[in-house]
Amino acid sequence: MKAKQGRQARRKALQDLLRADPFLTDWQLADELGVSVATIRLDRMALDIPELRERARQIAANTYSEVRALHGEEVIGELIELNLGQSGVSVLSVTDQMVFARNQIMRGHFLFAQGNSMAVALVDSDVVLTKSADVRFYQPVHLGERVVAKASVTSIQGNRYYVSVNSYVHDEIVFRGEFVVVDVSEKGGVDRD
Repeated sequence: MKAKQGRQARRKALQDLLRADPFLTDWQLADELGVSVATIRLDRMALDIPELRERARQIAANTYSEVRALHGEEVIGELIELNLGQSGVSVLSVTDQMVFARNQIMRGHFLFAQGNSMAVALVDSDVVLTKSADVRFYQPVHLGERVVAKASVTSIQGNRYYVSVNSYVHDEIVFRGEFVVVDVSEKGGVDRD
């Protein structure tokens, strides 16, 4: 348990934590700050910070409106940051539909799908297709964990975008992917390069 701190310092720390990760629950915030969940709720109300469900809805509404190549339901994970042509961040909460029943370990294709949809979402175009991917899985992800995928465009050559995606659970890397995605909107769905 963390040492007690004054109300102002705690509220600033609460704001800093939510700025870094807006998907933290009241329970996680309480544990991080060493206070009760009720205290966190009172602090959120005093700071006019909505509950997790509303924060997620607001973030999604603001971010998804920028994505052209994918519709909201096609993006795997919740987009929390998107700078078209540059970088983005998404969070994927692991549910029981994503894991193997016998060991509660996440199936790899969900990590791939999160990374791939991030790579495609970064391109400001109506039609973007994946040309190739070089991926590596580092460690298992379990039921209930949250995967934070950070994507960045490393190079653009004509209509090809080279995108690096690193995915983390508790600041430990679990997946890395190097994707080549192609803007084919002007070429009838074909990469002619």
